[in-house]
Amino acid sequence: MEHKFDRCAEDLGNIVALEHVNVTVPDQAIATAFYVSGLGLTRDPYLMTGAVNMWVNVGRSQFHLPTSKAQVLRGHVGIVIPDRERVVRRLGRLKDQLASTKFSCVEREDYIATTCPWGNRIRCYSPGPRFGDITLGIAYVEFDVPPGSAGAIARFYREIMGTPATVSDDADGYHARVGVGIGQELIFRETSAAIPPYDGHHIQIYVADFSGPYWRLLERNLISEESDAHQYRFKDIVDPSTGKLLFTIEHEVRSMRHPLFMRPLVNRNPSQNIMHYAPGYDAWNPSMNQDEQ
Repeated sequence: MEHKFDRCAEDLGNIVALEHVNVTVPDQAIATAFYVSGLGLTRDPYLMTGAVNMWVNVGRSQFHLPTSKAQVLRGHVGIVIPDRERVVRRLGRLKDQLASTKFSCVEREDYIATTCPWGNRIRCYSPGPRFGDITLGIAYVEFDVPPGSAGAIARFYREIMGTPATVSDDADGYHARVGVGIGQELIFRETSAAIPPYDGHHIQIYVADFSGPYWRLLERNLISEESDAHQYRFKDIVDPSTGKLLFTIEHEVRSMRHPLFMRPLVNRNPSQNIMHYAPGYDAWNPSMNQDEQ
């Protein structure tokens, strides 16, 4: 029988989704200005609706922003947002309001380089072939890691987490790429620059094989929290052969039986406004082409 398709190209690996990135923020109002008014994202209308925490929807993923001392991810987050010009205009309106913070917005050739008021770097990309079918979402999280660690980090995810991971070199240096969902990646890029101490921020992933990684982590004494029947956590990424610590980033690991798995997320159309309201266009839709007034 003739083989017409590359069946391996459809393999996803054990990690089926990168659901959220969690960094604490000192001020919910300022966070709303940046993430909602500026980036044009959507506050979750159903969960964490009080004044001390905010979940912000980005397509099928989220930023979680509890109130506490500011945390800064050691690297950056890459998100896909439609209509680059509108994003730049919205962020531009925040310059005076956020003048006393670390906020910045710079247009690059391939993306918009933004920095949140507390120093978290977020790159905003337009939809394109690089991101497959993602037109709004978190495409990747990139971490700055020590020289010589990328290869062992890739082995950790392949052997412990059971998910595809490769190493390669590009114009920005040697790095590991880890598949964490459809069109989503974790990138661990080696750098000779000083890496700040870990401050407790975390990412959350869903896995198909929940018990396999658990037992492999447990036998290495890497489980940091026994959350509940559907979830556990680990922080340290180690060389699977030697146990050497390579990098620290807390992973909130959930099973596909978790009650929140595949929960539908509301995403608004940030172009809607009361002065030029278009009935029927409140929800975000990748086919819309509304002009922002």
